[in-house]
Order: sequence, then C-alpha cells, then structure tokens
Amino acid sequence: MRTDLAIETTGLVKVFGANRAVDGVDLRVPAGTVYGLLGPNGAGKTTTVKVLATLLRPDGGEARVFGKDVLADADAVRSRVSLTGQYASVDEDLTGTENLLLLARLLGHRKPAARERAAQLLDAFGLTDAADRQVKKYSGGMRRRIDIAASILNTPDLLFLDEPTTGLDPRSRNQVWDIVRAVVSQGTTVLLTTQYLDEADQLASRIAVIDHGRVIAEGTKGELKASVGSGAVHLRLRDADRRPDAERVLALTLNATVQLDPDPVALTARVNGHGTELGAAEQAARALSELARAGITVDNFALGQPSLDEVFLALTDRNNTANATNATNTTGATDEQAAATPVAETKETLA
Repeated sequence: MRTDLAIETTGLVKVFGANRAVDGVDLRVPAGTVYGLLGPNGAGKTTTVKVLATLLRPDGGEARVFGKDVLADADAVRSRVSLTGQYASVDEDLTGTENLLLLARLLGHRKPAARERAAQLLDAFGLTDAADRQVKKYSGGMRRRIDIAASILNTPDLLFLDEPTTGLDPRSRNQVWDIVRAVVSQGTTVLLTTQYLDEADQLASRIAVIDHGRVIAEGTKGELKASVGSGAVHLRLRDADRRPDAERVLALTLNATVQLDPDPVALTARVNGHGTELGAAEQAARALSELARAGITVDNFALGQPSLDEVFLALTDRNNTANATNATNTTGATDEQAAATPVAETKETLA
C-alpha cells in the first residue's frame, strides 16, 4: 500500500448480469493531481467511479482510497471524498444560496458558518449576482458551477467529477476547467471522467484510457502520444505546380494518404511509426530526401505529434479489433455478433 496514492485498485470488477461493466481495472492515482479517466460512452467510467465512491459494491478485486478499503472502511472513505455526477444534485426550486445553506447545515455547519461558507463559494464561482435566483433559472454552466460548489462545501481530499462539462458551451466549459484547477491548487485530488479529449488534454497530468471495462493504456499525455508512434508531416512547397508530384512522392514513401490543404502549396501526410522498422522521424526524413531527389523544393517542413484525438482513436480501434478476434476465437461469433453485444454501463442516476 503506497501512501502517496489517492486511489489504488487491483483487478477491480463490477458485474451486472452477463455484463462485466468493470473488467479487471488497475489504477494508481497520485494524490494532489487531476487524473483523467477517458473513454467512450459505455466504457465503464461511471461504474468505476461509483465503486470508488462506495455507491456500488465491487464483485472482485481490491480498491483503496487513501489506503482505506472501499468495502471494509467505507465510512472512512466517504469522509474524505465528494462526487459531482452527470446530473445536478441540487434542488432546482431553491435559490443558489438556499441550496448551499441547506447542504452546509446537513454537513454540520452552524448557521453563521454555513452562511459564510455559502457566500465564499458563490463569490469564488462567480454566482453572487445569481445567489437569490432559483437554480431552475440558471444556465447550464451556472448549474454545473453550483453543483461543484455544493460538492466542496467541506473541502474533500478527493473529488470525483463524472463528465462535468457534458452539454456545456465552450465558455461554460472553460469556467468549469478553471474551477477544477483552483480546487486542485488547494490540495484536492480530482478524478475526472470524460469523453472529451481536449478536456483530458487541458486538465489531467495522467490519463487512463478505458474501453469495454478495461484500462487499455495509461500514462502522461506525452507517453500516450508516443505509444501510438505516429505523427503528421506538414509541407509547404515553393512551387504550387509541383504539388501533384509531391503528393505522389509522399504517398509512395510514407504509404499514406496525403491531404491537400486549401493553400495551394501545402500538403499534410500521416506518418505511422508504430510497428514499423523506421520510426516516424526516420520516415519523415526519408520522405524529405526523396522530395529533394525529385527536384521538389520545400520551403517549410514539420513533423507534429499526434493529437490526443488520434491517440484515442488508435487505441480504441486496436482494442475493438482485439476484442473481435478474441470473441471469434473463443465463441466462433462473427464481428457483427460481437459488436451487437457490447459491455455497457448501467444508466443508474448518480446519488
């Protein structure tokens, strides 16, 4: 048991009937960080969070929060965590102030302290002007902010944020991101589940990619991008008339589809260095050499890392292919039959 970990799971399993919603998940979440749990709908993210928050009993494996077992020491775990689910938990008929006062009193604050804490949070979350307005009249972004405020009335050591920005506009999403950063700066660990790659890219110091109830990759953003081993070559030519020739050279050298940018002298080609003899950098260098040999002058040449979107698609595509192969090998099922019965999360409403 490591004391520097906020969350530690080994072989965590949760089963609903024939579905293994969580299928042997191993996690190591360092304290004081934002840890991203990234995956598509039905991947097992919410179920994992609910087990860690003691809302569901695991069916196998072990899970500890700050060293406390989620089954044997459930009360100790609950005293240190808070959860903001996918759906607002505040009362929409009450005002922002009334919601925070009610919850603060339920948490044991005396009236003066409850009012002071509510005022602090409303101010910190930019909701002072809306404090006396019913929550049902709040915008989507304001509702998420009041919901997170309610989660940290007593500052938790660990905050679970389950897809906190789903359905929000870009401005509201940025506001929520700023709140997350502020919470972490005060020492709280955040476990963030999301299907938005830019959100994980912006906030998380480490990311676990989960699919079909299993962690299929884990690491920093840089490590995940390096694991895919691909990038993109971006070219600008001196002569627009040579672009068809450059397209042919790149397609042949890189064995890739070449994209023609709106700019008549620009091209982009994908470089896949994963599982090949040459890495992405070596392939790109060879392509540049072949262009020079063909007499094509390049004014600008750059090799960029893959985006997190590309990493996610590559990893989940690999996992889906492996799952389909295993299903065929073990049951004789076709790909279509395997795809027709995916492991899915239950749709229980978060408490």
